Amino acid sequence: MHSLDTVVDLSRWQFAATVLYHFIFVPLTLGLSMLLATIETVYVITGRAIYRQMTLFWSKLFAINFALGVATGLTMEFQFGTNWSTYSHYVGDIFGAPLAIEGLMAFFLESTMVGLMLFGWGKLSRGKHLLVTYMVALGSNLSALWILIANGYMQSPVGSTFNPATMRMELTSFSNLVFNPDAQAKFVHTSIAGYLTAAMFVLGISAFYMLRKRHIELAKRSFRVAALFGIFASIAVICLGDALGFINGADQPTKLAAMEGLWKTAPAPAGFNLIAWPNQAEQKNEFELQIPYLLTPLVTHSFTESIPGVDALEKQAAQRIRNGIPALVALKTLREHPNDAAALAQFNAHKADLGYARLVQRYAPDVSNATGAQIQKAAADSIPPVAPVFWSFRIMVAAAFLMLGFLILAVNYSLRGTIVDKRWFLKVAPWMIPVPFIANEAGWLVAELGRQPWTVYEQLPTWISASTHSVGYMIFSLTGFVLLYSIFIVIEMYLMVKYIRLGPDDDGHGATESATQPRVSQWSEA
Repeated sequence: MHSLDTVVDLSRWQFAATVLYHFIFVPLTLGLSMLLATIETVYVITGRAIYRQMTLFWSKLFAINFALGVATGLTMEFQFGTNWSTYSHYVGDIFGAPLAIEGLMAFFLESTMVGLMLFGWGKLSRGKHLLVTYMVALGSNLSALWILIANGYMQSPVGSTFNPATMRMELTSFSNLVFNPDAQAKFVHTSIAGYLTAAMFVLGISAFYMLRKRHIELAKRSFRVAALFGIFASIAVICLGDALGFINGADQPTKLAAMEGLWKTAPAPAGFNLIAWPNQAEQKNEFELQIPYLLTPLVTHSFTESIPGVDALEKQAAQRIRNGIPALVALKTLREHPNDAAALAQFNAHKADLGYARLVQRYAPDVSNATGAQIQKAAADSIPPVAPVFWSFRIMVAAAFLMLGFLILAVNYSLRGTIVDKRWFLKVAPWMIPVPFIANEAGWLVAELGRQPWTVYEQLPTWISASTHSVGYMIFSLTGFVLLYSIFIVIEMYLMVKYIRLGPDDDGHGATESATQPRVSQWSEA
């Protein structure tokens, strides 16, 4: 069992490492594609060369980020087959559909249009090139949509049922899978977080140019577009984060309890733990700074609805484990005697809690003889790691409000035309570039750590989902991926810094161009 636990832990670390690396690139791709479409729209409408120059310059940085995002994303998806074969077998009929659509429809659309966008200057008319840029943005967002539909099923499995004959989950409603409230809320929240990431990225680089009195016209206009783009995105991401929290509170109460460090079920309206130090072993907070009465209206949008704490959720899990054991016993009988009507009836009566019975299977392979202590231990496993989820959530929220305050000032200074004179603000702006990336990574940790101990919530435990590799193989594989992806990050940073220092091809003054035959840039000629 120790070896199995180690393999599962190493598989989780490898997947977490690859996703966290990949998720550095994804939000910036989503946001920059929309910003590029916005800036090029202004160029097509006004015909002003400065906006064309802006589009060309930010396209360079988009291309670098896109290439590294593709390189890290492809290997990530292969891990479902290599390291999580049980998971792939169990839910492949469902999970494979959105991944296939993402690859065939969104990814190829995005990749094809990126090539046309980068090298189509001088070959396409303004209108056609603008259409291509919008198709890049559409492809990027469609790609995110299908990935998050797949992830949404892991968070809130809908539109499927377990077939005891095949021992697999099978799709029963594609529309329920696509319109899963968790998936749709997460898609909008993640996409807008990407827009905010791109806005902060453009603001920081534009401020860098203004500080050094280089490319002033491009920097001022880029700053204004990004500030306006970002202020709306920051407000939206906070509001939609609240909506996603409301959905998670209903669908995943264990995640909510971890996010709020809520060990005991408190009478409504419960207080909000602004700061706390959770102790999972003793199921208490060593220290907490609480705002009274705030949590209940935040989470339930009411003042009277109670929020279950870890104590109530563990008792509920223990009961569901006991209720699911007959289903797992019946399933074993059905494997040997598929036509056993009594076993099938027993399975159908208890199948809703089959996943919970698999939790205790970790400690009692023969679940029919599971002891009370083993059931209680499995019930404790149903609670995710509270401290990492609690603090990741607060880092994400604090970063969101920090960016909102920063963007309010950015919009104010930009619209008043005083931004060039606010050197203290310009010095702060480049240091704000990492903030949305930190928030994005923290949000991913909340979503994925908060789902534990499940790969598919309440259906398939993580401990049973991994492939049967050796510990040595997993160490080698994990080390290789971390080294490779670290090299990718170094390449990304080197190329970004190089082209930011080089700046745009020219200052955009005095350019003459045909409305249908724009000048070919150095980037296109390269």
